[in-house]
Amino acid sequence: MQPDAAASHGMTSPLPHEPDVHLIVRIRGHHLHYAACLTAALVFIQDENLRHCTDAVCVASSATDHLPRLPCERLYVER
Repeated sequence: MQPDAAASHGMTSPLPHEPDVHLIVRIRGHHLHYAACLTAALVFIQDENLRHCTDAVCVASSATDHLPRLPCERLYVER
């Protein structure tokens, strides 16, 4: 996907000045891999600690270039 297409589909970071992290969410044995800005990832993890909707969440130090963005990522930074 070209950068212009990604931006027009809302697939860019809500905080482009922050680094992206590789977020791994485990739900019922399935591992879901997402890219998220650092703030959204931290708020997502805090929220998950309260709600316990997943089996596990971890942050990896691998590349995020080809990962989909965390769904509704913008909501985690606009609280």
